[in-house]
Amino acid sequence: MVRPAEGPLKGRVALITGAARGQGRAHAVRLAADGADVIAVDLCEQIASVPYPLASSEDLAATVKLVEDTGARIVARQGDVRDAASLSSALQAGLDEFGRLDIVVANAGIAPMAAGADGWRDVIDVNLTGVHNTVEVAKPVLIEQGSGGSIVLISSAAGLAGIGSADAGSIGYTAAKHGLVGLMRVYANLLARHNIRVNSLHPSGVDTPMINNEFTRQWLADLVAESGSPPDMGNALPVQILQPEDVANAVAWLASDQARYITGVTLPVDAGFIVKK
Repeated sequence: MVRPAEGPLKGRVALITGAARGQGRAHAVRLAADGADVIAVDLCEQIASVPYPLASSEDLAATVKLVEDTGARIVARQGDVRDAASLSSALQAGLDEFGRLDIVVANAGIAPMAAGADGWRDVIDVNLTGVHNTVEVAKPVLIEQGSGGSIVLISSAAGLAGIGSADAGSIGYTAAKHGLVGLMRVYANLLARHNIRVNSLHPSGVDTPMINNEFTRQWLADLVAESGSPPDMGNALPVQILQPEDVANAVAWLASDQARYITGVTLPVDAGFIVKK
């Protein structure tokens, strides 16, 4: 892929968390193709309560190559969204290279759906506190620059509907994704006077390693067994699962001037999942 000489995000810089694979990688590649340079952050370590393998440093290196293949520049760092100092260090490495920040995509997340109390704590720490940390380390840079910006919080259809199981990890996931709506609305108000827009995206199931793994499939099968019938987890449109690029397209739009007056919005990218609820 070679990006056009003039793209809608030319000259801008995007901070993306959870960028090593899945949705985060798709966001990085799409924004790069539209002209942005990228600061990519990922933990690249395992969290004990998460039953499926998390991204590796090799995954992050693969994202670096895909972004560079578009002609964009990228600074990639291992960093933990649960640790504001770790995030600040990763962001500063990007600022040292690019000199500015325009777009923030708070994407890092985990889904320890069948986990117990440890899963609750970890999913709240990563999916909610981690997003808060991401915005907090980025907003002083955006405000000081004085040129506005776009912040996109990657939530879920589970941030708009009370879906899930009785497992603490699943309840925590839905609670955290609902919590992102509150964060988004507060930040949309706090940052509006600086021309910084804040929105949340709410995908239904996306074909990424977080969803497409044996543990999550077994969790879904257990839900069916417990209820005696399949839970209505389907989309209204005739598509079983989204692709990461479907979500990345919406991120790119929200980051662009085409959405310059869009702020405080919960945007479903869900093939009609929510409209059925």
